[in-house]
Amino acid sequence: MHELSLLQNVRDILEAEALKQGFCKVRQVTLEIGELACIEAEALRFGFDVVMKDSLAADAELVIEHLAARGRCRHCHQDMAMDGLQQICQFCGQYGVDILQGDTMKIKELRVI
Repeated sequence: MHELSLLQNVRDILEAEALKQGFCKVRQVTLEIGELACIEAEALRFGFDVVMKDSLAADAELVIEHLAARGRCRHCHQDMAMDGLQQICQFCGQYGVDILQGDTMKIKELRVI
């Protein structure tokens, strides 16, 4: 379950940012997860409290926002919604759709004190 290592990275980022920005407690973490990021939101929810225990994000609320996947065809240059990593262009029918968004996870927002 790579979600636990992703959460450990989030915790490390929170600790580094707390030192830089001078906050001492995280109340809420909002993660934006792309539809093609291969990350299970429920696994993140399950592991969040365990990974954040004894950190500045202990007892923080986890909010997960989903980001739709979008791509652009290399051939006809049309933008489209994507539902998989390898997709045929819905406009010209050729393979070669590059992902524009939706294959990442990022910390979108923090509520801190």
